Amino acid sequence: MKKIRCAFFCQNCGHSSPKWLGKCPSCNGWNTFVEEEIRDTQPGTGRDAAYDSTPQPLDAIEAEDSERLSTGIAEMDRVLGGGLVAGSAVLVGGDPGIGKSTLLLQVLEKIAARGSRVLYVTGEESARQIRLRGKRVGAVSANLLVLVEIGLDNILRHIQEVHPAAVVVDSIQTVYSPVLSSAPGSVGQVREASERLILLSKKTGIPLFLIGHVTKDGSIAGPRVLEHMVDTVLYFEGDSNYAYRIIRSIKNRFGPTNEIGVFEMRDNGLAEVDNPSEVFLAERPVGAAGSAVVPSVEGTRPILVEIQALVSPTSFGMPRRTAIGVDQNRVSLLVAVLDKIGGIHLGNSDIFVNVTGGLRVVEPAVDLGIVSALASSFLDRPVEAGTVVFGEVGLTGEIRGIAQADVRIREAARMGFKRCILPKTRETRKRPRGDLEIHPVGHLRELFEHLF
Repeated sequence: MKKIRCAFFCQNCGHSSPKWLGKCPSCNGWNTFVEEEIRDTQPGTGRDAAYDSTPQPLDAIEAEDSERLSTGIAEMDRVLGGGLVAGSAVLVGGDPGIGKSTLLLQVLEKIAARGSRVLYVTGEESARQIRLRGKRVGAVSANLLVLVEIGLDNILRHIQEVHPAAVVVDSIQTVYSPVLSSAPGSVGQVREASERLILLSKKTGIPLFLIGHVTKDGSIAGPRVLEHMVDTVLYFEGDSNYAYRIIRSIKNRFGPTNEIGVFEMRDNGLAEVDNPSEVFLAERPVGAAGSAVVPSVEGTRPILVEIQALVSPTSFGMPRRTAIGVDQNRVSLLVAVLDKIGGIHLGNSDIFVNVTGGLRVVEPAVDLGIVSALASSFLDRPVEAGTVVFGEVGLTGEIRGIAQADVRIREAARMGFKRCILPKTRETRKRPRGDLEIHPVGHLRELFEHLF
């Protein structure tokens, strides 16, 4: 008999070590290492873990985008790239209670309403709990089957017997394989369960949803290789203080990445938000200093977001710098540029920057919006009504061009804005004005001439 070796694995990120460590060198988590067995012959190997396929010419393979399976929810289809691809594996992560199970139950209900059988596998709730949630969100179709099971072999057997149109496993951390001695949710169990479920999905062409727990820093718990094994990784984001939820595509082999879908949490489940720009600007104050509107592009969707800034004299020896929804290091950089190049001295001021609505924006196009909001708050002069700004700000004060400017301009015009301040590029000079008044700027000094 071959000797069974042991190693220690971090339960947050999957980092392995030959000895126990108090702090993980990969994710900096404390007391996360657990001893697990390492077998020379990996579980799941053999003929059942092979595709048994043969080489074939690429031009002889039939694949059409029209073969995608629609989820029946437009925002979900947008994030997936147009719908579910046969045999695709989708990993969905998010904070506890944010609505992952509710959303996927609604997706299965939409598919089942079209006459297709779907399977919801749960290891965290009872069948009665699923029934109560389904009754609340309107999931009452006879084609929606619920399986309460954590045994991997039993789950695989039921999927092969039922052969549903789509499968949801809630959650992958609860699935247990008896070939491993470690507990459910450990690195080895998550890797083994995911590998065999994804392999079955590829063989049968059944789309697979895997719900994953997240760690304290917001990343999906378990081995990092899990995100590489699946085809699509979706993160469900949102603040419990807001009714809106955002599902974001981090990885997608069949569509654009960083695409987002916007939902509103209601008593009867999650409802789609068709016009996010209108939602995020609904409560924007009129004539208030420290507010600027930026057309941000998430994937292929333009969204108008409001950036607010508050600049006030500090009462302490060290001024505070707080940023919510944008990178704090980016805000510090722009404050230094304003002080050195723009002549607006913020060294002795507390600075607070916030993106309203709980949205997080990371693209450099919001630089000009942050600068405009800071200048407006410092000077106590509101930005002229009906104005949107976007562009990247360099360290020497120059305004650099960004991608998809036409998409941003069209979204601003559609929402009724009249003025647009944007980088001065060759394409900008040739662009017709139309109904929107265009003000190209090349430096911060030019920005202040058009801003107020």
